[in-house]
Amino acid sequence: MPSGIEFVVNLRHRHCDYSEFQVDQIPCHHVLACCVNQHLDWKQYVHEVYRMEEIRKVYRTRFRLLENLTTWPMHQEPRLIPNSHLKRVTKGCPKKTRFLNEMDMCDMHGPRRCRLCGGEGHSRSRCPHRAGSNASGSALNP
Repeated sequence: MPSGIEFVVNLRHRHCDYSEFQVDQIPCHHVLACCVNQHLDWKQYVHEVYRMEEIRKVYRTRFRLLENLTTWPMHQEPRLIPNSHLKRVTKGCPKKTRFLNEMDMCDMHGPRRCRLCGGEGHSRSRCPHRAGSNASGSALNP
């Protein structure tokens, strides 16, 4: 392997040191590489339970239809109400929870420069030369 890790594959005993082949009964990429190297058909090493004939057998049986919903017994268990405060927020960027150190400081990249006027120490949103700004009373002419 390019990583330098080697795995022993024994196709006769259906064994690979990677263990995925034994667990899933589906050829892992090491087994596939051996099959290509030896010009063997990899399909013969797939367990019979994954073959289409076996999958079709599952759907050959008839499924019982559900009875009328009105005949079902009423649910008597307590109703569970989730705590909204424990709900995980999924929208937006995740909140940073780590402690910042000197490597995280912005001044490592030099002082902050405004992209509007080129001045140091403020950003474009806080620029005193911004059009409509109340800070200096003057607007930058385009």
